[in-house]
Amino acid sequence: MTNLTGDAVREALLGVIDPELGDNVVDLGMVRAIDVDGDGGVTVTIALTVAGCPLQKQLRSDVEGRVGAVPGVSRVTVRMGEMDAEEKVALMARARWKARDRGIDTDIPASARILAVASGKGGVGKSSVTANLAVSLAARGLTVGVLDADIWGFSLPRMLGVEGRVAGEDNKMVPIEQSVGEGRLKVLSMGLIGGATEDQAIMWRGLILNRAVQHFLEDVRWGPLDYLLIDMPPGTGDVQMGLARMLPRADMVIVTTPALAAQKVASRAADMARRGYLRVAGVVENMTSFTCDHGDHYALFGSGGGQRLASELGVPLLGSVPIEAAVAAGGDLGRPAALGDGPAAEAFRAIADRIATEVAPPMELSGCTARMLDHIEEALGPIPVAAEEG
Repeated sequence: MTNLTGDAVREALLGVIDPELGDNVVDLGMVRAIDVDGDGGVTVTIALTVAGCPLQKQLRSDVEGRVGAVPGVSRVTVRMGEMDAEEKVALMARARWKARDRGIDTDIPASARILAVASGKGGVGKSSVTANLAVSLAARGLTVGVLDADIWGFSLPRMLGVEGRVAGEDNKMVPIEQSVGEGRLKVLSMGLIGGATEDQAIMWRGLILNRAVQHFLEDVRWGPLDYLLIDMPPGTGDVQMGLARMLPRADMVIVTTPALAAQKVASRAADMARRGYLRVAGVVENMTSFTCDHGDHYALFGSGGGQRLASELGVPLLGSVPIEAAVAAGGDLGRPAALGDGPAAEAFRAIADRIATEVAPPMELSGCTARMLDHIEEALGPIPVAAEEG
């Protein structure tokens, strides 16, 4: 028997966003039924705006991921149906109300994939993984935002070779952009805001740190994005809990080293994510082994921690990155190793490929909801905005 409730499942579904309408499937009225059986099996029925909607696969995957992360869930079944005319009218009224009322929320596009890169402790190379995944995704021709949420330990400006100061536009911060192949990076960090330097301590505490991260989300003109990568501070403190609340649709990537101790600490970060109903997308094992010039391999930090953690969490091991001098050198010079050659570069690119094609692919706005609005208004007349009120 399980203590799992429908309310816990519904709470998790608040993180499933219709990328065209920018709102969650619960408030849009798309969740028609939630059934929980005695052994933790959950069946969720989702009503689509159009039968066979191209977003069906994406929504199914998101529902499975979010609900599957709820403690006590043993399996998830997703059933798809189609809204009737009244449900469609109510949905579009809600969407209009939301669009009118969301002024200061965030400029992050609803279609952007948000990946929070986290670790249970410092020193495992989380920021290095973030920087190299960002350039690897951008090199695929994607637009990638990078938010350095490690307020007091920022390092991404140096690692990505980004210089200058963030400008303002209409009371919004504008991230610094740079090209990577056919794609673009948009970077925001305390290190790019006037007054902050690499060797100066930022002596802020919980509430101030949380508010700083909130500013980075609300008061930034991100523009078009395919991905937003967030370099989280290590551990499970105020910033991590705040981000889980402010960005319920974020997925988390956990970084660990092969050592058993690092694996156990990293599991706490995953537990925090799931308690906040965030999906753990996978594990990256960093500093796997060192290969000398003679071809001998040395597991300096042990072996198997990444796979053990992934198996424990029931998520994929996205890849393992070997110890290579080019990674540290690239971070110091502002040219991430993933832009070059070598085993580490290949590993980072393979992880990015897996993210972009399998684990968290870019969302495609196929127009099944947006086009529907024109047909509804043509048949039924304009939808009153006030229909959502109350």
